[in-house]
Amino acid sequence: MDNHNVAPIDTNAVLWSAAGAERVGRPLLLILHGYGSHEGDLFSLAPHLPLEPVIAALRAPLPVGDGWSWFPITDPSRPATVVESAVDAATTAVLDWLDNLAEPPASVGLLGFSQGGAMALQLLRRAPDRFTFAVQLSGFVSTGDSTGDERLAERRPPVFWGRGTADPVIPTAAVDRTQAWLPGHSTLTERIYEGMGHSVSQAELGDVVSFLREQY
Repeated sequence: MDNHNVAPIDTNAVLWSAAGAERVGRPLLLILHGYGSHEGDLFSLAPHLPLEPVIAALRAPLPVGDGWSWFPITDPSRPATVVESAVDAATTAVLDWLDNLAEPPASVGLLGFSQGGAMALQLLRRAPDRFTFAVQLSGFVSTGDSTGDERLAERRPPVFWGRGTADPVIPTAAVDRTQAWLPGHSTLTERIYEGMGHSVSQAELGDVVSFLREQY
């Protein structure tokens, strides 16, 4: 599909909220961390989230500094096509991981921060009938077209998009692109938090929990 190689998801690094026998027949909530972070970061939110889904926090496949990334950061020396290829490769890795689960979950939802938020939307775009909803925090939609965009526009699954007015990390162009794309491809719940940077506030966490309760 693309020629950008990426390592598979490390099954030994996945953090689960429930043991194997307790996962059977339950919905799954995939947690996708941000650039330079790790699987334990967002997993710390698990005690605050609804108990019905099993939570699985994945480690991104590309090492960067002391952490991990899903795809390279865009800069002038890396053409957009290179980054799009890397996003697609990482998305394939997550889909392959799901395909190889011993017990298929009842449903799959997505929650990602920053790059992980971009991954959540890209997973929706690649497999629009596979995921029931997405939560993307301080994230964005990737550039380029995707095979599932037309189907996604028909389905319009629930998407929560939260971001802060003082976020210094996500470029304005990426925010504008996401704001233009999401309403036509999702049933959008958009929340903007005054003065919040590139982080998750208590107010946002409360809104996320309310959104998740509506999905379960």
